[in-house]
Amino acid sequence: MTALRLLWLHLRIGVMNELQYRANFVLQLGESAIGLLTALLGLGIVFAKTDDLGGWSPDELLVVVGIYFLVGGLAQMVVQPSLQRFMEDVRQGTLDFTLTKPVDAQTLVSIRQVEVWKLVDIAIGIGVLVVALVRLGHAIGPAEAAAFLVALLAGAAIVYAFLMILATCVFWFIRLDNILVIFQSMYEAGRWPITIYPSWLRLGLTFLVPIGFAVTVPAQGLVGRLTLELLAGAVALAVAMPLAARWFWHLGLRRYGGASA
Repeated sequence: MTALRLLWLHLRIGVMNELQYRANFVLQLGESAIGLLTALLGLGIVFAKTDDLGGWSPDELLVVVGIYFLVGGLAQMVVQPSLQRFMEDVRQGTLDFTLTKPVDAQTLVSIRQVEVWKLVDIAIGIGVLVVALVRLGHAIGPAEAAAFLVALLAGAAIVYAFLMILATCVFWFIRLDNILVIFQSMYEAGRWPITIYPSWLRLGLTFLVPIGFAVTVPAQGLVGRLTLELLAGAVALAVAMPLAARWFWHLGLRRYGGASA
């Protein structure tokens, strides 16, 4: 509950800060619209030549696009900007101000920077998912909906833990400015289900960079392609990776000197 209260507080602060620069909303809207148009144009080009892509129908790939925007919007709205600020604090030695707060420091550095305009991407993701579900019709039942929700939560936990581990490396390697940007570039591969990629790339996008768990696995759950074994594996990884990120965070804190050291 403390984390939710903190997130709500920083969301309100983010809204007040961003309302000073309302042109950012127009820019974000344009950027998101271009991203959606590019994704849909890609689907149109592919399905002008074939009826399915790796066994995925056009409506099923709309589900992938919707989840891509939804998960990406959530990550870019809260987690990535917060961790980027955390990395800057470590470099400047100003993480002290966070560590002295009477709340869990890892929780605080994970949610204290909110880019409100990324709500546009979240809204687009939800809208695309609704359209896809309407087009799929009766194909989605309670079992698929439950599998989707579990897989989506598991994927979100895995991505957060992965980004947290990457950001925590700043305690050892000061110059890591672009590491989260590199992740975002690789996340672009999530516009398509990872099952269409070669096996070596599929393994990399599943276990090295968990894009598969973030986008493809929830989509598989929603369209009835997700096996119980894969869902169990996603849940197990969603438990193990945050624990590993927590351990790595405490290990990194031992190396932090700070401005007051």
